[in-house]
Amino acid sequence: MTNEDHDTFYSKLELRGVTRRDFLKFCGSVAAMVGLTEAAIPQIAAAVEKGSKLAPALWINGGACTGCTESMAQADYPDVATVVLELLSFDYFETIMMAQGEDAEKAKAAVISKGGYVCVFEGTIMRGFDGNALRVAGKPQIEELPELFKNAAAILAVGSCAVDGGWVAARPNPADGIGVMQFCKDEGITTPVINLPTCPVNPEWVVAMVVDVLLLGGLEDLTRFDLDDFGRPKLIFGQSIHDNCPRRGHFENGEFVYEFGSPEEVKNYCLYAMGCKGPQTFTNCPIVRWNKRASWCVESGAPCIGCGSADPLKPGGNWVDVGTPFLNRHKDIRIGDMLTQPPVVGAAVGAAAVAALAIHGLGMKAAGRMDGGAPFEEMKDHDRKKGGGK
Repeated sequence: MTNEDHDTFYSKLELRGVTRRDFLKFCGSVAAMVGLTEAAIPQIAAAVEKGSKLAPALWINGGACTGCTESMAQADYPDVATVVLELLSFDYFETIMMAQGEDAEKAKAAVISKGGYVCVFEGTIMRGFDGNALRVAGKPQIEELPELFKNAAAILAVGSCAVDGGWVAARPNPADGIGVMQFCKDEGITTPVINLPTCPVNPEWVVAMVVDVLLLGGLEDLTRFDLDDFGRPKLIFGQSIHDNCPRRGHFENGEFVYEFGSPEEVKNYCLYAMGCKGPQTFTNCPIVRWNKRASWCVESGAPCIGCGSADPLKPGGNWVDVGTPFLNRHKDIRIGDMLTQPPVVGAAVGAAAVAALAIHGLGMKAAGRMDGGAPFEEMKDHDRKKGGGK
């Protein structure tokens, strides 16, 4: 990169209100996210400068509320992450791009035909009603997805809807919604999928993965990512929320909130009794947080609802079905088409056991087996012989 290119890059940042100091702080955040030390900051900065407007990427929406796009775009000014993504070559970003109609579809088709891009997919893949549950550009979206995914160098499934179907795929799932990984498995598509769940996705995770995939490691070798069994980067999803929760001390001391508006809530006691799913949810939310690290769910007073949980290849295992009802300690148990809580099942089983014992007792009484009691020997024969008793 020439000095002129270098100055042009920083001029673009400054026009958007981003100083060099802001940019380098951002690069430090990316370094931490992908497991590098501060010594890698100059390398990341140089890679972003060099890769700007060179690496192709598509941001595609399935059945989505666009919450993940909002998470990326709705940030305090200046938002360095968004600026960097703008400088990368997102030739199609459905919600926020200026192009519309046929022009937008032609731009997308041109990138897909060339291949070698990173596909960032937001939302649920909706297969219901022969694919007509979601139509894009006058046809079912699922018709273009096989080519879109096959020609990509990598797929980032951002947000829980893209990972396991999310809200759309929650029971009874009339749209037959699934996540990207399940779709690729069903279609025999082998393109690597990196899952970034939560509802919405954290923008820092997306930027870290985009910068890593597009600029640092290249698209040729994605095996460097240490992914867990659910396709999530362990650097981000390797520890539970409970491990890093600032209320952990109250949990250890047995200090819990049992009712909102109580003195215990004012004291920021542990929300485990209010249904917090932190112990079984693996994300680094307490560390990275949202809105330029201003806050996150538990810090704002709400229990974790487990939106970082994901089992993308297990039907009915999406985080909504697994985690609801969010403010109960126990999740629902499905018995056929009926959903109920474990304490209800326990009470029913206990009542049935008591009823069975009562019926058994009445039967014994009716048969006369309880009248006068059963005869008992004063001493067993072997005891009598051994002790000489009579």
